[in-house]
Amino acid sequence: MENMSIRELMCPVEDFPRISSEANFYDTLMALDKSQEAFKTGKSKQRILLVEDQNGIILGKVSPMDLITGLEANYEKIDKPETIYRWGLGYALESMKEDYRLWQEPLADLCRKSAELKVETFATKPAKGHMVDIDDRMDKAFHFFAMARHDSLFVMEKDKVIGLLRFSDVYKKLSKQIKECVIS
Repeated sequence: MENMSIRELMCPVEDFPRISSEANFYDTLMALDKSQEAFKTGKSKQRILLVEDQNGIILGKVSPMDLITGLEANYEKIDKPETIYRWGLGYALESMKEDYRLWQEPLADLCRKSAELKVETFATKPAKGHMVDIDDRMDKAFHFFAMARHDSLFVMEKDKVIGLLRFSDVYKKLSKQIKECVIS
């Protein structure tokens, strides 16, 4: 880990496709599909879609999973389900699902929702446990990857998102280092 750094492994924001924070659900779906296709054909380095404001400031990122959870607005009222299950409280989530009527009618107004929902309401935003500083040690990133199961972390410099540290890149580097070890 000593010769791995966040600075070395992160992907700068310039490498990612972007979408306006004002874009609606439908536009976001189309942009995600386009970025996936561009990535698969080698026309783009990244498939993660970054959300930016009118000044080009990165506010977050969006994935297909963010789209799905965006359809159910009541998820904002409860803690992340993976946290609840990790602490052995899955029964509480089932109760909350009933209390908040989660997924009772998620697709009932799909067309209306796809036009009205703004990406900024369901995008993943930088938050404690989901971001590292450009000069942080890699052990902090490993901790966040292991504990929260994030596929990428926001890389910050001061209060600005300057890139993403993708787990796939960290794993590739770690795997290479382990394979180079001489085991006696």
